Amino acid sequence: MTSTVIVLIVGIVVVLTAVYVSWRAGRLDRLHIRLELAGEALEAALMRRRSVVLLLAGSRLLDPASSLVLAAAAHEARIAGPDEREHAESDLSRTLRAAIDQERFREKLREAPGGEDLLEELDAAVAKVVYSRRFYNNAVGVTRTAQRRWLARTLRLAGHTDFPQFFEIDDDPPKSMATE
Repeated sequence: MTSTVIVLIVGIVVVLTAVYVSWRAGRLDRLHIRLELAGEALEAALMRRRSVVLLLAGSRLLDPASSLVLAAAAHEARIAGPDEREHAESDLSRTLRAAIDQERFREKLREAPGGEDLLEELDAAVAKVVYSRRFYNNAVGVTRTAQRRWLARTLRLAGHTDFPQFFEIDDDPPKSMATE
């Protein structure tokens, strides 16, 4: 009788442990999927911002110097390798702020045909980068915390996936955009 109770208790403990480990592995898998989707959304937002900046630079609504500087910054961000990516995207943000925060920039652009639509598109693209990066970095933080837990490390629940890295760029929107 006592051996049956002991076997039953051990069996219940083993089953509960297996269920818990399976649950933790499933959660870690879902976090990796969320991280991957957030990374793709961030990449899409950055690509959209680059394309809108290139559209603005080629619109002939800006002076030639501003157009050239914006186009060069967008191009550098587009061709940057993984190691230079954060720096190039930050440079694009700073260049964009310098161009947009010029005196009466928004008013002049609004007066031009098609300028209002371009400004709205630019504002939306810049805001999307801010939100996408924030969401991605949040997903990285949660995933890193889950990967650091002793059970995940001991049983290698994350497999051979790389430890996710934060994406840190200067993505502050232009001052004139924040006031509207």
